[in-house]
Amino acid sequence: MTLPSRDELRDHLIQTRIAGEVATSRENNLDHYASLANREPYLMLGLTLSQDWAFPEILALMAKAAGVVADPEHRFGQDTIDPERTIDALDMMAGVVAGALAVPGARVLVATGHPTGLLTVHLALARLAVELGATLITPAEGWKYTNHYFGRTRTIRYLDSVAMVSDKGAFTHSHDADPMREMLAELGDAPPDLVIADHGWAGAAGEAGVLTVGFADSNDPALFVGEAEGKLAAVVPLDDNVLPRHYAPLTEYLVTRVTHALGA
Repeated sequence: MTLPSRDELRDHLIQTRIAGEVATSRENNLDHYASLANREPYLMLGLTLSQDWAFPEILALMAKAAGVVADPEHRFGQDTIDPERTIDALDMMAGVVAGALAVPGARVLVATGHPTGLLTVHLALARLAVELGATLITPAEGWKYTNHYFGRTRTIRYLDSVAMVSDKGAFTHSHDADPMREMLAELGDAPPDLVIADHGWAGAAGEAGVLTVGFADSNDPALFVGEAEGKLAAVVPLDDNVLPRHYAPLTEYLVTRVTHALGA
């Protein structure tokens, strides 16, 4: 497998708006940063915060970690994700994943709250884990719960060993942390060796002390705060809901970095 060049990947990220000038508006980003500063549960993504993390500190962190505009006076219009930070984070994630998969028989849990976007990336990483000798675990399949924010009953389901939640007949977008909490509770004293996830799946795993890597949009600051506090090992900034096919070069880059790190 040939590793896509950094320049090629950066150009692709910008062209598809996975990074660069992304679809998420500045207004939405700032609203979510303020809500996290106020400890809005929907945006906590299963994490507790050890530090105060006031709004200016969250904005400064997001400028550093994701490349959003640092100027607090920029309140309307376009915001950005720095593609260089995306690629740097992919490199960091690859190192963490390779380290975990270097252990024979590593137990890996993969989950996503983005069935219309990032699912394709998670499926590829799940396949890679199996190819490298890991065991994908699928706890709490069929567990039902009521979503706190919308009052809908949701169920944990797996597609090729990637966990999602379903709402009747459809996989659905979710910030919920309760499903990961239930999965870890069922596993008890045998937690995963690695979690690859996003949204509340990643936050709840990191909060529980499980080695966790994740993906997050610029309007989901909690995972970056979790990374800054040492609860997540790597968080990749990106637009989390572009057309699934647009993630192919990013996925190829990440998979190739992992396999090269392991000498596979």
